[in-house]
Amino acid sequence: MISSLVRLTVRAWAATLLAACALLPLVESTVWILQVALLLGVQAGVGAAARRVPLARSLTVTAQVVVTLLLLTLMFAREHAVAGLIPGPDAVRFFGQLLEQGGEDVNRYAIPAPLTDGIRLMLVGGVLIIGLLVDALAVTFRSAAPAGLPLLALYSVAAGLTDDGIEWLWFLLAAAGYLMLLLAEGRDRLSQWGRVFAGPPRGRGRETPGTPAPVRFGHRIGVVALGIALVAPLALPAMDGGLLDPDGRGMGAGSGGGGTISAVNPLVSLRDSLNNDDDRQVFSVRTEMENTSDLYLRIVSLDDFDGTTWKPSKRAITQVPEGFPAPPGLGPDVEFTEVGTSISVAKTYGQTWLPMPYPPSRVSVQGDWRYEPVGMTLVGDHGQSTSGLTYEVRSLDVRPTAEQLAGAPEPSAGVLREYTELPDSLPAVVHRTARDVTDGAKSAYDRAVMLQDWFTLSGDFQYDTQVDVGSGSQAIARFLQDKRGFCVHYSFAMASMARSLGIPARIAVGFAPGAPQADGTISVAMRDAHAWPELYFEGVGWTRFEPTPTRGSTPDYTVQDVEDNGPADPARPSQAAPSDPSAAPSQSTDCRADGSGPGACESESPQAALPVDDDGPKWHVVLLWALAGLLVLALPLAPLLWRTRMRARRLGGHGRSEEDVAPYVLAAWEELTDAAWDHGIVPDESLTARGAAGRLVRQGRLEGDAAASVHRLAGAVEQVLYAPRPRPATGLADDVRRATAALRASASRRARLRAVLAPRSAVRVVWAVSDRWTALRDRLTALRPNWRLPSRQRG
Repeated sequence: MISSLVRLTVRAWAATLLAACALLPLVESTVWILQVALLLGVQAGVGAAARRVPLARSLTVTAQVVVTLLLLTLMFAREHAVAGLIPGPDAVRFFGQLLEQGGEDVNRYAIPAPLTDGIRLMLVGGVLIIGLLVDALAVTFRSAAPAGLPLLALYSVAAGLTDDGIEWLWFLLAAAGYLMLLLAEGRDRLSQWGRVFAGPPRGRGRETPGTPAPVRFGHRIGVVALGIALVAPLALPAMDGGLLDPDGRGMGAGSGGGGTISAVNPLVSLRDSLNNDDDRQVFSVRTEMENTSDLYLRIVSLDDFDGTTWKPSKRAITQVPEGFPAPPGLGPDVEFTEVGTSISVAKTYGQTWLPMPYPPSRVSVQGDWRYEPVGMTLVGDHGQSTSGLTYEVRSLDVRPTAEQLAGAPEPSAGVLREYTELPDSLPAVVHRTARDVTDGAKSAYDRAVMLQDWFTLSGDFQYDTQVDVGSGSQAIARFLQDKRGFCVHYSFAMASMARSLGIPARIAVGFAPGAPQADGTISVAMRDAHAWPELYFEGVGWTRFEPTPTRGSTPDYTVQDVEDNGPADPARPSQAAPSDPSAAPSQSTDCRADGSGPGACESESPQAALPVDDDGPKWHVVLLWALAGLLVLALPLAPLLWRTRMRARRLGGHGRSEEDVAPYVLAAWEELTDAAWDHGIVPDESLTARGAAGRLVRQGRLEGDAAASVHRLAGAVEQVLYAPRPRPATGLADDVRRATAALRASASRRARLRAVLAPRSAVRVVWAVSDRWTALRDRLTALRPNWRLPSRQRG
């Protein structure tokens, strides 16, 4: 018995470890799986030792919980623990901080994420909890089927978080671990499954002669379980954002001097900025740029459009070069000057992308940063953020003319293929509206300017932060119909419409120009968070457009006859800031089209979020989803699990005294009656045991040993009911199994499947609940005091 329990303990350890391998694609480093293997081994060893003593089941689980907590303390919070091992209040607080950090890292990093301490605690701690459940269920409580559910939940969570679904290798590993528990053979190795399904091979049926019953039935359960494992991740709700977003992929692994890195999803940073009602300063900027209204601090570009949202493509990351290469598409005929900009970031604003004017030519910044060449952006590595930084950026102030943009040649085939791609789910009204608005345009530049003017001037659009954001492929169509929204709506819509017209387009996120100050600096606040479209023109490169009314500034190259000193169009945002700042503090350039000051401007409200839920759920939300998935999986299997448990209890071990004979015989008879009921033979309570046995043999078409087993069990029941001193009966469990196997062999495939997954006898649970409720109600009624007052009689 002891050796078989040890073997089963090893199987439970291996099954948990194999299922945990499904989490490997989520992080860069694989060191954590070795740590998990060691800690799981210690946890399983404690359980094996406690069962050998033997301790009570509850004490065995308690010992494993205590040891698991000590192991986590030793690994993560040794410096905060009492004697370096015992978790005290400081250690508990430190665990809370690590979990909070892990939740933030989950939201910030794309797959594969760096193995930060917070993420490592969530991985190691989560797998240890799953391992404890599997060991307790499969070994301590001898119930392998429910032990598969935590493994299935672990695999389902991993499959739901991976970009394109989990790879077959990880699925096969998780399935192998699950099947190792389901196909465990022998009464000692897995007593419950053995007692339920053990027995000689059937006399009839399609199974291979000589195949043990546990293996035959385990194959069927295994097929059902693996089918659920494949379908369940598709049914679980999608989780978006950061590490949890299979679509918001951020940056992928790349090669080069800087190695590989996973970058933060920029939409999370933009959402954080938009969701602040205060006007606190986040940047103090000093620049050599003459026209500060063109000073957009760009964080990252979103160039992958799936019909629901825009997101950054996976790109290779390299070391930050001394000098950046020329921006893509910029030709020698376009005028530009190199300007310097100094940016100081508030300590309260920390995010992983480095805001810079575009296109940058050189950056001087302290910290661990990496360079993404296609978007010309910098992203922090190993938790590096912008909090409290001061850095210098040299950038190009590109000043194309309208004639250069209008005469731009057609982009290369590669640029057109990558940056004009649109999903089939995009509503046709987007392309149709783009064609109508740009009717009569002679060039891609004319079409781009017509789109911008339609949004800012002639289209009757209104800037409104209280608009319902919406999501899905119809979000842009609803915005074009309602004509109310904020920067995300305008930039997403214009970029999509530009692509539908064959103009390469992407979205830039960052900050619009801030407010000039008396000391010559520019104050950029949270309210200046912004998104705008960038369109590509050969010979000029990626060019900013501004379709959002009353936000930012309209580029000079999109305004006809900009040299004309006629009256400014009040409907347009301001186009330039004075080269010499006033001695008095000037107002923000935002919302000045109507002459109002910044106090009348609407700030981005909490409702003004991006049109997708890309701010991923926190760690506790992930846990809730996992529990919800576990519940979804457990509900359909509840009748099967109940029948398995009841069969094991009825046919399991029993006492040897005379008082134990009757309960054991009657429990075996009840199990046979329920097994026949599950296969379609409804019990008849009016019959005697002998009459019920004859009826079961006839309707179940039982012959030979199976029929003899039924009659032998009926005789034992008569002995218990009528004999003064009933004789102890042996072999009743084998009789029940033999008769049940014959019932299965004679039933159709559909009947056998229903008997397993939807047994009719499971209705006894409802009856038991009803009886207990009735008894409880009667008890409460009996305890209720008699409040009747004595009648008052008049005499």
